[in-house]
Amino acid sequence: MLARPAFKEQVIRTMATAYEADLLHAAHPGQPEIHSFTSRRSTVMGTRGMVAASQPLAAEAGMRILQQGGNAADAAVAVAAALNVTEPNMTGIGGDAFALYYSAKDRTVSAIMGNGHSPGNLTLEAVREKGIKGTELPPYSPLCITVPGAAALWEDLVKEHGSKSMQDVLQPAIELAEGGFPVSPITARLWAGHREQLLQGGGYTFLNEDKSTPKYGQLFRNPDLAQTFRTLAEQGAQAGFYKGRIADAIVEEVQSRGGLLTHDDLASHRSLFTRPITTSYRGLRVHEIPPPTQGMAALMAFNSLELDEQLRERRWGSAEHLHSAIEAMRLAFSDTLAYCADPQSVNVPIDDLLSKQYAKQRRAKLFKPDKAAEIHPGDPSLDFSSDERRPGGDTVYFCTADGQGNACSFINSNYMGFGTGIVPQGCGFSLQNRGQGFIIDPKHPNCIGPHKRPYHTIIPGMVTDANGELFAAFGVMGGFMQPQGHLQVLSNMVDFGMDPQTALDAPRFALGGVDSVEGPSCVSQSSVLLEEGFEDGVSKQLRQLGHHVESPLSRGARQVFGRGQIIRRNPKTGLLAGGSDPRADGQVLGW
Repeated sequence: MLARPAFKEQVIRTMATAYEADLLHAAHPGQPEIHSFTSRRSTVMGTRGMVAASQPLAAEAGMRILQQGGNAADAAVAVAAALNVTEPNMTGIGGDAFALYYSAKDRTVSAIMGNGHSPGNLTLEAVREKGIKGTELPPYSPLCITVPGAAALWEDLVKEHGSKSMQDVLQPAIELAEGGFPVSPITARLWAGHREQLLQGGGYTFLNEDKSTPKYGQLFRNPDLAQTFRTLAEQGAQAGFYKGRIADAIVEEVQSRGGLLTHDDLASHRSLFTRPITTSYRGLRVHEIPPPTQGMAALMAFNSLELDEQLRERRWGSAEHLHSAIEAMRLAFSDTLAYCADPQSVNVPIDDLLSKQYAKQRRAKLFKPDKAAEIHPGDPSLDFSSDERRPGGDTVYFCTADGQGNACSFINSNYMGFGTGIVPQGCGFSLQNRGQGFIIDPKHPNCIGPHKRPYHTIIPGMVTDANGELFAAFGVMGGFMQPQGHLQVLSNMVDFGMDPQTALDAPRFALGGVDSVEGPSCVSQSSVLLEEGFEDGVSKQLRQLGHHVESPLSRGARQVFGRGQIIRRNPKTGLLAGGSDPRADGQVLGW
């Protein structure tokens, strides 16, 4: 198995705290093990609206907006802001965000990309002058701070598709931040794993007076964040976040720590309105965010798995079923880690990579039903050196739907926990470390560079049927698990007939050791992590096929398999059916 960098191993262990026995009860000593998975959840149904989120108070914020006359876009921003309050160890306005929006009126899916670019002074030479060696930036370095794109996206989503004011949609989050909220059990435990990161970054906003992290059930307040939200609502994103008091605080904090972000970098940021990239799967249309996100990995995996004509006849969870899906994912990651980069800086061969013919060639050449293949990137025969430019860890995913048939698939992230853990003075949020997604290799299209957007792990998903009607808004958060989660939960529904909650409850596999800063070579050396719950003997059978399988993971270790949400819609009846991942504190609210 490829050895992961020490800090990456630390991040994985933070997400999966059951690896560390002394953290099992750290959130609230004396309480029962909160990852025992002894309860069950039913699929939630409704007709007038639905919110599926990883934290109940955030789901309530979105539902409140729906019941006040808002639509799916309004509700989505309300949830995003509320999650910034209640799960700051996963998300925030100091990070990036992406949204897919389904408009029932014209049956179209549009995309808004809220991923900020790197500082204009972040050149390869500047990085080397800072003494950085190897192929990646230190994870919590201020050099990893790219322009936070979430604030602009929140505002743009409401302006483009919403019906309420920013003051309306941010009000529930403002109330939570000022009045306080009780910290959820899983959130408390993951928060505890980031204490040293916060101390290192000066993120005392997220610590108690004694520098401990909030405990399960503790009432926690963040008045600085409430004021940030008020400023955003009153002044707008450009004047109130990317300029003015908040921008001054960001630049001062970053530069005081040796970072390169400037006022000009912040002021030049704009969201990108674009079309999703898509592919067909079993008669459905799957929509993902374009590069530099890894949405292309999910689509390539669907193209490959669709070629398994016997998949639906296989027993779910059998070695044959898992081997086919694992190999589809390995093929997809190999190409994604070779070619995925900012299409405004380099030429990304996305059309060629997503073609059905390319998938057939790759699977015919490399897939072996009785053996794990030695997988390398394919060659779409395109030149990255061309001057032609085409427009193009830790995360929360949620989705919303309204009674008119609109839906929003939304994802927001700081990246590794609190990102860098660096908090601008008086702002109440931490700054992301998305620049850590760059690879320091001048021959690679995702090489670090100025005004460039790094490889991005976070991806929301959307599915429509042959008539263009909404089938589902769905997603699975969690670093490089995300396209793997998309493949598994959608296949669970489409190929094996599972309802949304069952599709999320089902055990998953994950490729361990896959990482953008390692490049495509890590795929052939990746391990296969299996979640507890698969039938006896599957691990042994997969090992016999040549997979490097790690023992089934249970309890808190299940965090490495991501945390998802799904809302499905019946186009004939308007019935909404939602599921929320049991690996998180989440909840679905139907109306």
